[in-house]
Amino acid sequence: MVESPATWRTEPGLTGYDAALEVMRARIAAIRAGAAEELIWLVEHPPLYTAGTSARPEDLQDAGRFPTFAAGRGGQWTYHGPGQRVVYAMLDLERAHGQVPARDIRAYVAGLERWMIATLAEFGITGETRAGRVGIWVERGGAEAKIGAIGVRVSRWVTWHGLSLNVNPELGHFAGIIPCGIREHGVTSLAALGVSATMDEVDAALARHFAEVFG
Repeated sequence: MVESPATWRTEPGLTGYDAALEVMRARIAAIRAGAAEELIWLVEHPPLYTAGTSARPEDLQDAGRFPTFAAGRGGQWTYHGPGQRVVYAMLDLERAHGQVPARDIRAYVAGLERWMIATLAEFGITGETRAGRVGIWVERGGAEAKIGAIGVRVSRWVTWHGLSLNVNPELGHFAGIIPCGIREHGVTSLAALGVSATMDEVDAALARHFAEVFG
């Protein structure tokens, strides 16, 4: 049997978080049943905070600022909002995907990191990983800041949730949480680093580099 390639979909406008969860739940059930192709879904959300399964209540600094949601993914508190590209990846890990072996969640997360690093490199940004910290970091002037976050869930070997990449969000909105539980480092974006890329340009780069990692 020849495996079907993943479908790519870019959602216009801003997608509500509850609606996104419903779409993902329905899609992963269909993928498991063999009734739908894998999906890479690109969205932007209105301003909101999501809590992963390791989120600590005290890391929500401003509970009334934006709506909050229990995400059900791994990780801690994350901000989503306009100007941030959120990529929801629904892939069947029962089979290998390029550099990612079957049934290897750590390799899958590492693949998401490599995907973001390759995408950032196209814009002259050096993204790096850090031991003990999931996500992508940049160093500037001796300080570190996070530019890309990862939070995944795997249900019967089908992935959902995924990654977020800061293109040009309002960085002040991150102040309502301790992002990913890390107090000593800040957040940044392509725009804050002097890159005036459009969301369409970032999406095109993501599409180009996906196959390098996931086949």
